[in-house]
Amino acid sequence: MALPIPRFHEDARAGQLYLERVGEISDEARRYAEAHRLRPAREDRVRIAAFGIDVQVAFCIPGASLFVPGAVEDTQRALRWIYGNLDRLTELFFSLDTHRAFQIFHPAWWQDASGKPPPPLTPITAADIRQGRWRPTRHPEESLAYCERLEASGKYVLTVWPYHALLGGLSHPLAPAMYEASLFHALARDTPTWFELKGEHPLTENYSVLSPEVTEVRGQKVGEFNTKLFDRLMSFDRVYVFGQAKSHCVLSTLMDLRQHLEKTDRSKLGRVFILEDAMSPVPAPPLDPLPPALDFPRVAEAALRELQQAGMRVVRTTDPLDV
Repeated sequence: MALPIPRFHEDARAGQLYLERVGEISDEARRYAEAHRLRPAREDRVRIAAFGIDVQVAFCIPGASLFVPGAVEDTQRALRWIYGNLDRLTELFFSLDTHRAFQIFHPAWWQDASGKPPPPLTPITAADIRQGRWRPTRHPEESLAYCERLEASGKYVLTVWPYHALLGGLSHPLAPAMYEASLFHALARDTPTWFELKGEHPLTENYSVLSPEVTEVRGQKVGEFNTKLFDRLMSFDRVYVFGQAKSHCVLSTLMDLRQHLEKTDRSKLGRVFILEDAMSPVPAPPLDPLPPALDFPRVAEAALRELQQAGMRVVRTTDPLDV
């Protein structure tokens, strides 16, 4: 049976920005653990990880610059799932998209012939740079090389995003209701939460938690595969994945997991459970015609089915864990 929701939690708070209630959470965690006889997570026979990808204010709170439509409801479902299965979730993992103003995917990096920055969701190709439609404001040779490498990978065309998840700003941390859940789990199950920062290098996008879109630009190393996190995640019997956005950071992370598992141990693909009702895609930009690669909802749905065919499990937060 699912555990009851803690007394402090209200669904409506999932979409609100507020100061986390540390004292109330810690008091309730002690009471709750005693009332429901929760064991320390280290005693779990079946070890289950919950992996929340970029469940941050930037993507999950209405009014934030990159709010993903549907994210509030996704967070509500994820929170009910975490609280209901608190006695079986061994460890919580959260990635934090972490940026500064001057990065290759932010407007300040680019300008047109008149010196104006591109509007959000502008795609910039290597051809655009060569033809002078968009000019880098810094690192011109590396910027062109990056776009060339990105396009050659077949993943994405460089997209200019609104300023988001800026380190030190209010859009960077976890959505407060999710942070409260992480703290509650840590105290009730006597185990720390794992926080993983990503996206700090200015010369590459970093959708995946496990690796940047490009690892080398003109001989300069800009990132590498996160072996430490991968090994830690795959040490669990199950890894449940949720977060934002389904079409970008969640999808890229899942694709990296698949690719690395197919190289190392295909049998572990079945350990990855995708909570499809706890993630939403970025809407497609208003372009006509719309390039297929920018039809983000379609791309996300097709990729999810491919991952399922490869051996990952696609489930919902209402499905029992059966462990």
